[in-house]
Amino acid sequence: MSNEVLKVEDLRVYFPHKSRGVFPRTIGQIKAVDGVSFELGGAETLGLVGESGCGKSTTGRAILRLVDPTSGQVVINGTDVAELSRRAMRPVRQQAQMIFQDPYNALNPRQTVGAILASPFRIQKVDPPGGVKQAVRELMDRVGLNPEHVNRYPYEFSGGQRQRIGIARAIALRPKLIICDEPVSALDVSIQAQILNLLQDLQSDFGVSYLFIAHDLAVVRQIAQRVAVMYLGHIVESAPREELFAHPLHPYTHALMSAVPVPDPRVQMERERIVLGGDLPSPLNPPSGCVFHTRCFIAQDRCRTEKPELREFAPGHTVACHFPITEPLSGGVIHGPDSGLVTPDEGAPGYFTETITDLGAVGTSRLDSGNPGEGI
Repeated sequence: MSNEVLKVEDLRVYFPHKSRGVFPRTIGQIKAVDGVSFELGGAETLGLVGESGCGKSTTGRAILRLVDPTSGQVVINGTDVAELSRRAMRPVRQQAQMIFQDPYNALNPRQTVGAILASPFRIQKVDPPGGVKQAVRELMDRVGLNPEHVNRYPYEFSGGQRQRIGIARAIALRPKLIICDEPVSALDVSIQAQILNLLQDLQSDFGVSYLFIAHDLAVVRQIAQRVAVMYLGHIVESAPREELFAHPLHPYTHALMSAVPVPDPRVQMERERIVLGGDLPSPLNPPSGCVFHTRCFIAQDRCRTEKPELREFAPGHTVACHFPITEPLSGGVIHGPDSGLVTPDEGAPGYFTETITDLGAVGTSRLDSGNPGEGI
């Protein structure tokens, strides 16, 4: 990929599982991230989606070494950071920052906004033109906050304003990469629109790249150019945004798409949602073969024994599935290129009989949320 900002190769993050008692011992490993690979170019946004517990946030934290990866490569602007020490990571953090999910806990309640936004310059020993105070006021103005409120504390701001403070802190040193860990999931819908518009404006102005972690497909379709779908620590499908929403191949992606609400109530009422059976398997003891086969509505014997590898079915569109869905779902029959017609067993998890239509009926134009406003 030209102008590559981030490259993740076979990233694995395992956490020890210890027994209870006075003398706990390690009895297993929780495989939070298990062999994830992707690339991110300059001024590009990659959306990383999946249900809670699939390893999205752990992936983002491992990239910035907030948790230590077990193995794999993480290359940021040509530097492999997977083995760097804390001291060696400091200059890298000037080029890679993070926006956290919870704006209430991401800010130090004992510091003023001015002190919070001045900390990147102080820690990295950067002297901006015009001084730190001037840079802080410019940051506040850039993200839609009143510079006169520089001496206020975080509790004096609303949730949307606090997230703007977090964004201002992340862009203070003009990084090339920002990990956005569900930055709008804790906000109201109208505020989400404003934050997404702000992130797009900052990307246009500064050329920053985003790894945008989310579980809301409507949000991801709004901001991302490419989308990767995660399930139980694995990337099961990756494609350009419009290609993924128009032609999803993995059964799990189809299930996620079917949960996206459609603006037309008539269409919404006629749609049949794919409800996956069972619970998400434990990463302590993941299933053999395909990790999704325990909940898949087209699983075959091969899926239970053989792990599928990511394969390219179209330019830039890869999927890890033995029987990818290439035709519209109808009457419980799925068309697969490797197996002809595949009819799932009745009573199997996620079994359905009606057609799923209009899977990607979410707009992609810029969200119209009005002016940011002082009290938002």
